[in-house]
Amino acid sequence: MKRHGRPRLDRLALADSSRAELSRLQVHFCGVRGSTPAPGVDFQRYGGHTSCLALAHDGTGVPSLILDAGTGLQVAAKLFAGAPFRGTILLSHLHWDHVLGLPFFAAADRGDACVEVLLPEQESGDDAETVLAGMMSPPYFPIGPTELRGQWRFDTVAPGERQIEGFTVLAREVPHMGGRTFGYRVSDGRSTLAYLPDHCPTALGPGEDGFGEYHPAALELAREADVLVHDAHLFPEELASEASFGHAVADYAVTLGRRAEARSVVLFHHRPDRTDEALDGLARRFAGVSPDVTVAAEGSVLAL
Repeated sequence: MKRHGRPRLDRLALADSSRAELSRLQVHFCGVRGSTPAPGVDFQRYGGHTSCLALAHDGTGVPSLILDAGTGLQVAAKLFAGAPFRGTILLSHLHWDHVLGLPFFAAADRGDACVEVLLPEQESGDDAETVLAGMMSPPYFPIGPTELRGQWRFDTVAPGERQIEGFTVLAREVPHMGGRTFGYRVSDGRSTLAYLPDHCPTALGPGEDGFGEYHPAALELAREADVLVHDAHLFPEELASEASFGHAVADYAVTLGRRAEARSVVLFHHRPDRTDEALDGLARRFAGVSPDVTVAAEGSVLAL
């Protein structure tokens, strides 16, 4: 952990964008919070925007696949340096902290953008446009999804494997309160990212350590991944009173990574009241363990 400035993700992290161009798969952490944004002086080093990762292929430096559309999309827009976004936004689920950035994504809300938004197939059978309009339409918001500028397409995905923007993406349903939720395994053929931003393993039982079951879907997504980005919303002492909200403790994420033989774990989806100081403490608690563990920080980049 750096003493000053933005925390370093881990030994895979890049110091600057010029080094990022040498990488294979680039993962930009544009929003790392859960539930609500966290503005203020206590949240500067790790950032206050909600869930959003932007993935770019080797050599391009320009993201074409975005995982979740929290307010971190405002950070993601800066990666395009004035150019339009042409790619796919893949949502893990539809809670506000994962979708609220959609109408504020400046690189996509413009005439020359071309955007596909994919979300989990709904148990109700409703199509993607109808579901998104439930939170983005009058009187809750001035416009609906189809009124965004540019070419926008909305669709659903089922569990299973598919090709998205040159990536192989495996979707699996994971337990989380209040709507169908997917975790994703994303590979460019050389490197693999597992992404489980909201995950409530205690919904399947306490498991042997009390942190929840290490169930087949989670293990499949994380198996031998280069990096596992996982819900770490809770600390162990908070689990008993807050597990019903649908999240995991950081310790579960680390043990899942170890059991799945992932190369590294990034703790993600920080509680909105989790200060920089508290997250520094979390990083210290897992220093030196295996696999490598780091705490997600807005603006950081992983090169896999």
